[in-house]
Amino acid sequence: MNNIEQALTHAIDQKSDVVATLLQEMRSHLNTFFDAFDPEAVRAVIEHLVQSKGALFLTGVGKSGIIAKKIAATLSSSGTKALFLPPLDALHGDVGVVSKGDTVLFLSKSGETDELIQLCLTMRSRGVFMIAVVSNAESRLGKMCDMKVMLPVARELCPFDLVPTTSTLVQLVFGDLLAISLMHVKRFSIDDFAQNHPAGRLGKRLTMRVSDVMITGAGVPYCSPTHMLMNVLPEYSSKRCGALIVVDEAYHLKGIFTDGDLRRSLEKYGAKVLHMHLHELMTNTPRSIAAHALAFDALKFMEANPASLITVLPVLEEGKVVGILKMHDLVQLGL
Repeated sequence: MNNIEQALTHAIDQKSDVVATLLQEMRSHLNTFFDAFDPEAVRAVIEHLVQSKGALFLTGVGKSGIIAKKIAATLSSSGTKALFLPPLDALHGDVGVVSKGDTVLFLSKSGETDELIQLCLTMRSRGVFMIAVVSNAESRLGKMCDMKVMLPVARELCPFDLVPTTSTLVQLVFGDLLAISLMHVKRFSIDDFAQNHPAGRLGKRLTMRVSDVMITGAGVPYCSPTHMLMNVLPEYSSKRCGALIVVDEAYHLKGIFTDGDLRRSLEKYGAKVLHMHLHELMTNTPRSIAAHALAFDALKFMEANPASLITVLPVLEEGKVVGILKMHDLVQLGL
């Protein structure tokens, strides 16, 4: 190993040691927060927000402002309307969006940021309820606001105790705790969540139903238990579902005949299988799914047993077959 390789190896080893040390320090800092944090302060905030009829605004400067914006987004997506209010913009005209009866939550480690102090004075004159979320118990912001939440911070992870690291982590913890607590209090349901997330994979998983995806009408390969296999092979082939749905005259599900059933029947009976009736060849207890079920739940159901994947499912509504669901179609949707 030459000198350059030795130097690189030493540098990598040092970096590994630094990462391990920082992870331990981060754990220690977070444990300090969890040990000292008073959950009663959050309960007071939740009680106020539940009773408040006004709007909720979050604000902060620098890294705390970024965290405030993230918390506002989490609140909005989980059932509590919230907006991020940039403090500088607010001081230059945007404060007009805030009215008496609204709530402004100030996020600041020191609680001494000049822009927030000035904004606090402005909000007080407008009859706004103010909440300070700080890590300095003696801060001016904490004393000026109507309510204060203390986020204990031992020190930043930065070796100079300057770069916002631990302080922003605990702010995120507070924000998530607040948002999810409000979800519980407001009984925010999965359907409510789906309404707030209509796009992308998450939206599809939460909103798309089996009825939106299934094949219906003339596209469903129906047959009767008394049909002879050779007579329904055109139906089996042309519908390209890899199955026949066996029903009675009222479309009650009686069985299913799949590619697997065809293969097993040929192995067992040979050529005479063509002259046999479907009730002799079909699977008598097929699995099915309701039309109103979520498409994502249907996919999970079909993939539940990797050793025996379900590729097609009869779809039922009020006890009758109304369609057929293909795994291929679900996969193509990107669920």
